[in-house]
Amino acid sequence: MNVILFMISCILTNNFIFNKFLGCCPFLGVSSKVETAASMGIAVTFVMTIASLFAWMVNAWVLVPLELEYMQTIAFILIIAGLVQFVEMFMKKSMPALYSALGIYLPLITTNCAVLGVATLNVKEGYNLLFSVLNGTFSALGFLLAIVLMAGVRERLESSKIPKCMKGFPISLVTAGLMAMAFMGFNGLVKL
Repeated sequence: MNVILFMISCILTNNFIFNKFLGCCPFLGVSSKVETAASMGIAVTFVMTIASLFAWMVNAWVLVPLELEYMQTIAFILIIAGLVQFVEMFMKKSMPALYSALGIYLPLITTNCAVLGVATLNVKEGYNLLFSVLNGTFSALGFLLAIVLMAGVRERLESSKIPKCMKGFPISLVTAGLMAMAFMGFNGLVKL
């Protein structure tokens, strides 16, 4: 499988936010400022990449040999929760301002369905270790792209003339829908 085409597929064609609709809570909650959105996207990228690695190893080396595949979801959630705790402790110690800016959305990475979704998708698609990690990384970069683009648009919308009834969350939902339609234009770009 061509890695470049796989990357384009994960980032644009099969974007977790705009195609699979996974990870919408932090996407809408943290995308009001570009800096905060980028930081959240980087944290999610780290967690999704490492979670893909550990989830594949636990699945291939523990669950499948012991015929405990039915425990995948619980095992993956435990892996993700541990990684998020690590990221949270690191950010609290080294970047306290960013830690407080992300607020409740940082621990919510644990329940971010995009992170769990990439781990289960890797198993469903039968990816090997390399492509599981690449899928986690590239899918997370797609999430990062989506959340930063949304934050940029929302910052511009703050200074725009918008009807009062559409200010805030309603215009954010309309914007997200329009961005999803724009990303649909990438469908058919890559056939794997």
